[in-house]
Amino acid sequence: MALTFYKYQGTGNDFVILDNRNKQITTLTTEQIRNICDRRFGVGADGLMLLGEKAGYDFEMIYYNADGNESSMCGNGGRCLVAFAHEIGIHRSLYNFWAIDGEHKAEIESNHTVRLKMKDVTSVEQHSSGIVLDTGSPHYIKLVPDAAVIDVYKVGREIRYSNEYKAEGINVNFVESLDNHTIFVRTYERGVENETLSCGTGVTAAALVSAHNDNGFNRIEVKTPGGHLSVEFDKMDDDNFQNIWLCGPAVLVFKGEINV
Repeated sequence: MALTFYKYQGTGNDFVILDNRNKQITTLTTEQIRNICDRRFGVGADGLMLLGEKAGYDFEMIYYNADGNESSMCGNGGRCLVAFAHEIGIHRSLYNFWAIDGEHKAEIESNHTVRLKMKDVTSVEQHSSGIVLDTGSPHYIKLVPDAAVIDVYKVGREIRYSNEYKAEGINVNFVESLDNHTIFVRTYERGVENETLSCGTGVTAAALVSAHNDNGFNRIEVKTPGGHLSVEFDKMDDDNFQNIWLCGPAVLVFKGEINV
């Protein structure tokens, strides 16, 4: 089967996207998705997404990790899918789409910037060595003095496969505070099972726990190995965050065809 695909990236977090509005793609196996995402034998990507139709929404997002398994919400993937929707003729001033964690809104600004509204967060768990919260995907936040020197693969993998988290898996973020409004984040992603250049839900989680105001509006600038993002939100209290927007670039890399 020949598939026309689009390759997108958002701060180095890259994705293969397939237009499935005609519902022709119904038989992709875990192995086929894994092969498409393989960086030596396939297109190469951190994940694969299908854009489909859903009644009452502009489109539906279905996301698969590079290991071929359907996964939880991907923030950078959602932003890239909105850019793709615009590319194929779905033009809205405010997008409204459905993903695995529910409804999302998004806006496209100038210079390929996409703003994606994330789900509200109502629980932040303080652990002895880290902070755990769910921003559409589960994240473990470890605050560190120098994120650049961390062995993300080794330490992230140890936490991800620890007895507490190995069954469901967890994404692990190493967060360095650069100033009151800026953080540097590196992420080990489950499903990719390695460090990625950026992780949208991880950046969002890291920003929430780095809020600079006791309550009210916050904007956190986030540096990642793949580029710059920002997160805007209203902090209600230490466990509750609303109106969360993940903002950053989403860029078409190339279009092609692959036989699977």
